[in-house]
Amino acid sequence: MGRPCTFGIEEEYLLVALDSGRVLSSPSAALTRLCRKVLGAGFAEEMFRSQIELASPVFETLHQARAFLNEQRQRLSQALAAEGAGLYCAASHPSAQWLRQHPRTTPHFRQLFDDYRLVARRSLLNGLHVHVGVPPGLDRMQVINRVLYWLPLLLSLSTSSPYWSGQDTGYMSYRRVVCGEWPHMGLPEPLPDWSAYERYRALLQRSGTLAEDGDFWWAIRPSRRFPTVELRICDSCPRLEDALAIAGLFRHLVEHALGRHAGAASREMRWITQENYWRAMRHGRLATFIGVHEQQPVSAEVWLTQLQAQCPADTADAERSFLHARRILRDGSSADRQRQAYGLAREQGLDERLAKRSVVRQVMDDLLSATGPA
Repeated sequence: MGRPCTFGIEEEYLLVALDSGRVLSSPSAALTRLCRKVLGAGFAEEMFRSQIELASPVFETLHQARAFLNEQRQRLSQALAAEGAGLYCAASHPSAQWLRQHPRTTPHFRQLFDDYRLVARRSLLNGLHVHVGVPPGLDRMQVINRVLYWLPLLLSLSTSSPYWSGQDTGYMSYRRVVCGEWPHMGLPEPLPDWSAYERYRALLQRSGTLAEDGDFWWAIRPSRRFPTVELRICDSCPRLEDALAIAGLFRHLVEHALGRHAGAASREMRWITQENYWRAMRHGRLATFIGVHEQQPVSAEVWLTQLQAQCPADTADAERSFLHARRILRDGSSADRQRQAYGLAREQGLDERLAKRSVVRQVMDDLLSATGPA
């Protein structure tokens, strides 16, 4: 394998009140300016006034990513704390009422809410996005086809949205359920190469379905702004080490996909990937998946072992990512910890409101926890 691919990470956060844990549906302009000042060039507005995004620079190693993201998380949390606010980095908030949230009114977001109405209003969600650079001359749709099968495994590592509007949904990633209400936000279309991608895009533009500068929001997509493939399936991860492990595994997958020859996935593999996707949404790390060998049922841990056998770790970053992924599968994702925090609070006699407040506190503690060895 040649030089490791560069990568970048985007994290979405909700702004919450420290005293109550409630989402700040109308944060002040001063609070937004504070976020912009602290994050600088990495700051971006999101769909709701209560939501912001941190976009990283380009990294070459997980050590660089860890140092940058840890510093930005800590600095922004400290600045917000002085104003009585905090960062919430799970994919959904346990008690936020989405109808009470105020959309952004900038032209781009106003158009989004006009076009998609209630679907857009319901999307009070935080995602983890990872960009991996693809060298010039390589077909990014073919790269996507080669890594697509493993995406549900990455989702199972990230799950952090079991609660929605005060209810336990029964899903580990209810965020991806809500994402399914949008067009072009599920698995990518079965397009064998870049030429097919361009024909598909042109068809939608000719028919008025997609604007000239419109985006697909697939679970993995070729970025229009950067020469990258972008992972979008994953829930936001409160624990930074979880996010870094997912980023490391995705980069490792892309690196192993480069140079291999393959067209679109077979129809059977598409069926299997779609089924595994649903199982990851519903059960997360505890799901039984359809494995790569003879399409037999496997646990998430065995599936990860199959991935490591097919794409052996050949860098320290990849080894560390596989090791931490195994730790997540053993100890649990954020969704597991949220349910544990809620259950413990109820056992201690706290009412529903305070139990949900315990979930918020648990998520925020995870965000501020130590990130481990650099």
